[in-house]
Amino acid sequence: MVRVYIADALPSERLALRLMLANLNMEVLGEAENWSIALTQTPICNTDILLVEWNLLPATPSAAFDELRKACSKPLVIILIGSQAEHRQAALSFGADVFISKGELPEGVAERVRAAAAKIRI
Repeated sequence: MVRVYIADALPSERLALRLMLANLNMEVLGEAENWSIALTQTPICNTDILLVEWNLLPATPSAAFDELRKACSKPLVIILIGSQAEHRQAALSFGADVFISKGELPEGVAERVRAAAAKIRI
């Protein structure tokens, strides 16, 4: 089973993601409402996927990704992002493996997460 850690400041968004992941038969290992908690907990949880909302990242996302990769290189990082094109490119250039637009329909988000998870060896 794919193990996912959710990092999003909004409880309602974390709940929606948790329900979607349950429907995909993925295990939610934990949740964080800020980057500091996510950075601390992701390595401990033996996470396969870190699902993080772009706005949760610190002011210097490149440093945040460097710090994450030093703590644990394993998880595939999926960034949930608004419609700003510059954020999409930044997410990929800073080390995110996948970005998903928050504007996509729930079915599209689920399919993108499922496709990303298919790349993981468990």
